[in-house]
Amino acid sequence: MKKALKISGFILLFLVIVAGGLISYVKIALPNVGPANEVKINSTPDRIERGKYLANHVTVCMDCHSTRDWTKFSGPLTPGTFGKGGERFDQTIGFPGVYYSRNITPKGISRYTDGELFRVITTGVTKEGRAMFPVMPYPYYSKMDPDDIMCIIAYIRTLAPIDNDVPASVSDFPMSIIINTIPQKAPGGPRPDESNTLAYGAYLINACACRECHTPDKHGQIIPELAFSGGREFKMPDGCTIRSANITSSTNTGIGNWSEEAFINRFKSYCDSAYTPQPVEKGAFNTIMPWTMYAGMKLRDLAAIYAYLHSQPAKENSVVKFTPAGSVAQK
Repeated sequence: MKKALKISGFILLFLVIVAGGLISYVKIALPNVGPANEVKINSTPDRIERGKYLANHVTVCMDCHSTRDWTKFSGPLTPGTFGKGGERFDQTIGFPGVYYSRNITPKGISRYTDGELFRVITTGVTKEGRAMFPVMPYPYYSKMDPDDIMCIIAYIRTLAPIDNDVPASVSDFPMSIIINTIPQKAPGGPRPDESNTLAYGAYLINACACRECHTPDKHGQIIPELAFSGGREFKMPDGCTIRSANITSSTNTGIGNWSEEAFINRFKSYCDSAYTPQPVEKGAFNTIMPWTMYAGMKLRDLAAIYAYLHSQPAKENSVVKFTPAGSVAQK
């Protein structure tokens, strides 16, 4: 009996040592995506204009890095806050910690070289080598054409400087350990020619990170086989829950019956000169979908996204888009 207990003790000690070593490795040796490249971006007018288009209407960087007015439908950006950061994402809305969007105006990024900005956008590793939680969907940006990322960097360096000291983000345990395993080296890849509609649509879908919001998740990880079928839950500070729409080609529960024109008009209606974001009462339905930002996307780009979505398998998923605080969703 004593011998068995002694052996069990040795096994337990061994497991503790192994676990401790593994945790130490993850905390000390990771993330490991390599040093930032020495890059000096030539900020031409064309490159800045391309970056402005991407950051405001495709990757919508300005969405999370500005202040959104949630008293109005779709939370349009508050003038004078573009790029200042400080938006909080915490446990009350389902995050494993407290995370803040960074100040990406020149006041916030002047200490970063172009290469360091490129690395943090595409791998989630900061200037100091810390791993970022992927509130910013850097796993998607990592697959973008490096020149598009450089265009975004060229553009954000032209933003009006705003003084805004943003608190440090802090992960809860065990995410405080897991977070170091998330960053990976960026594969990159060329932007497809616009004439290759499906490939170009796939590129834009990735850049917009549509899959991330429009796919159900389990424990914070999206379920790949249910891509674009909607239903991912987003907790709002007032206690209500909103869910993303099914954007697969299902004719019953998705957008299979939508024509290309209807799809494009759904976006473009938010940039019509007559459109004014409507006030939303507290506790009423709103959406995190930044319609007013995506509304500025080019017609050809929206058409390519439509074509790609309709090329993918239809998935049946009837989504309850809104559950008020204190209520239970009914299918």
